[in-house]
Amino acid sequence: MTLRQILASTSDVVVLDGGLSTVLAEAGCDLSSDLWTAALLRDSPAQVVAAHSRYLAAGAQVSTTASYQASVEGFVTAGMTETEAERLIRASVTAARRAEEASAGPSWVAASVGPYGAALADGSEYRGDYGVSPQTLRDFHARRLEVLAAAQPDVFAVETIPDVREAEVLIPLLDELGIDAWFSFAVADGQTRAGQPLDEAFAVVAGSTSVMAAGVNCCAPVEVLGALQIVRAAGIAAGVAYPNQGRTWDAEHHTWTGDATFDLSLVPAWIEAGARLVGGCCEVGPDHIAALAAALD
Repeated sequence: MTLRQILASTSDVVVLDGGLSTVLAEAGCDLSSDLWTAALLRDSPAQVVAAHSRYLAAGAQVSTTASYQASVEGFVTAGMTETEAERLIRASVTAARRAEEASAGPSWVAASVGPYGAALADGSEYRGDYGVSPQTLRDFHARRLEVLAAAQPDVFAVETIPDVREAEVLIPLLDELGIDAWFSFAVADGQTRAGQPLDEAFAVVAGSTSVMAAGVNCCAPVEVLGALQIVRAAGIAAGVAYPNQGRTWDAEHHTWTGDATFDLSLVPAWIEAGARLVGGCCEVGPDHIAALAAALD
């Protein structure tokens, strides 16, 4: 069954994976370049497969690809040709599929579609409002979506989107391609990271023919419940929730600061509010996912 069919025909909660960078960093991989996890698609693809496999072994049912910070422009800046760049973006889906094929249970591959700001590698995905035109955003996203679509993922994971204006560009592109997707915003203090009301943000998503679920990711866990309630009020049937550990990203020093607040006791309320896809983001690792899967079993 497809994920859309699961969401439409059952009340099951699907367990997402955690932060791919978390596992790769624990394995000693260098994530210091502007390509972040996408650099491993070039330098050590076996490590990416192994990271996906760890989450699947922990009970995750979805592998989210290492394409979040991947772009043709980023790979070209790193010295590759455009043809090589497109091959590596497609390879992110191949790596996740290899892990899936070796796993025991049913699982799906979600092609990560990060925001324009992620490719800038300056933390602007946590601010939004990049100062570029809608056409620049459209050109950037359209090319990467087409490359990823050619690799035949099961779904798109359009994630950490900080700005309604970027969502307004992405939704028509997704609907043109016609591939199932979930759409999640980056939020803080009950608003998008760009400071827009969440009811406006999810209203943009609600009319999409391709988006099967919506919610939030890479936010503090405390932000999730209120966002899911707005998702439901917008008429979106399935919610998505995969917060980070609750700490704050320091873009200047490339590190997380503050206290962790990820707590599985929050999850039942998320499910009651409509969450059907639940997992974790940065600093949420296989142990967290294993505990989540066990709690939902």
